[in-house]
Amino acid sequence: MPKKGGKKKAASSEGKVFLGRPGNNVTIGIVGLPNVGKSSLFNTMSDLKIAASNFPFCTIDPNVTRAVVPDERFTRLCEAHRPKSEVPAVLTITDIAGLVKGASEGLGLGNAFLSHIAAVDAIFHLVRDFKDKKIEHVEGKVNPVRDLGIISGELVAKDLAQVTARYEATEKVVKRGLDKLQAPRELATLTKAKELLEAGKDIREGKWDNNDAILLNKMQLLTAKPIIYLVNCSMKGFLAGKSKWILKIKKWCKKRSPGAPVIPFSATFEAKVQTLETEEEKKAFYGESKSRSMLPKIITTGYHALSLIHYFTCGPDEVRAWTLRAGRTAPEAAGVIHGDFEKFFLQALQYSYADFEEHGDERAVKAAGKQRTRGRDYIVQDGDILFFKHSAGSAKKKK
Repeated sequence: MPKKGGKKKAASSEGKVFLGRPGNNVTIGIVGLPNVGKSSLFNTMSDLKIAASNFPFCTIDPNVTRAVVPDERFTRLCEAHRPKSEVPAVLTITDIAGLVKGASEGLGLGNAFLSHIAAVDAIFHLVRDFKDKKIEHVEGKVNPVRDLGIISGELVAKDLAQVTARYEATEKVVKRGLDKLQAPRELATLTKAKELLEAGKDIREGKWDNNDAILLNKMQLLTAKPIIYLVNCSMKGFLAGKSKWILKIKKWCKKRSPGAPVIPFSATFEAKVQTLETEEEKKAFYGESKSRSMLPKIITTGYHALSLIHYFTCGPDEVRAWTLRAGRTAPEAAGVIHGDFEKFFLQALQYSYADFEEHGDERAVKAAGKQRTRGRDYIVQDGDILFFKHSAGSAKKKK
C-alpha cells in the first residue's frame, strides 16, 4: 500500500506544470531603477566589488554571485560530523543594471537589460525609500510607489509586445486553417495572456492549465517570474522602524501581486553590519535597537520563491547541502550530484533532519528504525539526509 501511495504522490507532482524553467540551476535577479541601491545590496551578498557610483548606467553587464543560504540545520550537521569539507546551499543572484521609463521601447539600454531579466527565474524588485542629496534620483524625487509602477509597467509592456506578436502570427495560421489542432489551443492561451497584460496585470497572476504553462514557459515572459519586493530605507529610518512610504508600498504590492513578500531593509545598515567583527562592536553599534540584518531573510525568501529546497549528504569527509527544486524524486536528487547516479539509481537511504535532532546521530537513528529505504517514486523533502546507492560503476565496467 505505501508503495502505491508513493506512486500517486509522484504522479501528482509530475503531472502539474508550473510557470518557469524546470531545472535546478536557477537564478534570481535584482531589478529596479538606477540609484536605488541594487549594487550596494549585491555587494553585501558577495565578495565582488561592483561599481556603485552615482551614475544611471554604471552597471552595464550583469554580475553574478552565489550567496550562502542560512540554515541552522547545516550548521548543526557540520558540528556533529566535523567534516574535512563543508559546502552549504547557495542562492545564485544576478545584479541587473537599472531600468528607466521607456526601457520596453529600447530607452536607456533597455532591451539589453530586459534580456538580462528574461535570463533569470525570479525577481528581487528593489525600490528606494531614502533621501540623499549626493545620490540623485533618476525621476527627480523619491517616490517608491511611482517607481514600482514604472518598473512593473515596463515589464508588462515588454511581455505584451511579445505576446501580441505571437498572437497575431498564430491567429493568421488559425484563419487559414493551416493547423486545426495545436494553433487554436495556442491562440486560446495567447488570448488570455494578451487580455491579462492589456489590463496591466502580470502573467503570474493568471490561472493557467498545463497546456497554457507549457506555451508560456517557452516564451520566458518577464511577468511570469516570482517576485519579492525589497524596500531600501535609510539606516536611521530602518533602525527606528519608521517610513512614510511602507504602508503605501504594501498596499500597492497587495493589489498588484497578492501574496508577494515585501521586505524593508537598509543597504547602508547591511554594509555597516558586515564591518562588525566582535560582539563588543556589535553591541556598541546596535545599542538599544532591536534591528538586525535582513540579509538572511532576503536570501531565504528568494530561495523559496524559486521553489528550491535542499537535502544533505553527511560524513567525515564532507557535509553538503544540495539544492533541488521542490517535488523532485530521489533519482532526480541523485542526478544533482552526478548524472550517472540518476541514470543508474538503485535506491536511497533516507532519514529526516528531525530524526537526527531527536536521536543525536546516524547510528542512533538507525537503531531507532528511522532510516528508510526509498525507491524511484520517493519525493525528496526539504531537510532529508540521503545516501544513494547506484550501479554506475558496474555499468561502466560492463561496457
